[in-house]
Amino acid sequence: MVKTREKTDDFHFQIPSKDDGAAVWELVEGTGVLDVNSSYSYLMWCEIFSETSIVVKKEDEVVGFISGFIRPDKPDTLFIWQVAVDEKQRGHGLATRMLFELLDRNCCNDVRYVEATVSPSNIASQHLFMGLANKMDTNCVVGNYFLSIDFPRTGHEDESLYKIGPFEYQK
Repeated sequence: MVKTREKTDDFHFQIPSKDDGAAVWELVEGTGVLDVNSSYSYLMWCEIFSETSIVVKKEDEVVGFISGFIRPDKPDTLFIWQVAVDEKQRGHGLATRMLFELLDRNCCNDVRYVEATVSPSNIASQHLFMGLANKMDTNCVVGNYFLSIDFPRTGHEDESLYKIGPFEYQK
């Protein structure tokens, strides 16, 4: 079992609202490495999937965001769609803290697995999810999921599925 640690700093972890959607879109676009979805999709993530997503603000500026959802076909699995951290805030463990904050929420009481797709060139996300498994003292199984030929245009990398778990999370 894993217990979270309380930290005090200038980061404010919040359930996003539609008012955060535009800033989240700008954050994701500003990373320069993530697939940027439509601004409408980020409004929806922040409104409809707010319980399983998280926004981090520092001095009222959005500096972190995770979009996620509980898989309808696997109610014990939290699927992480995107993880974005402002370049100036990287290297401080903010992405890991966002994941633990999500797992602390009541909507994740039955979650025993975290899944995410990661491209081969996204070393930071590979380390994030392998590190999460390590911190939770559980497995991280990596396998093929979406191949580059599955995407409608050429040039998109393969996406491997990272499956972390099973775990029991103590709040």
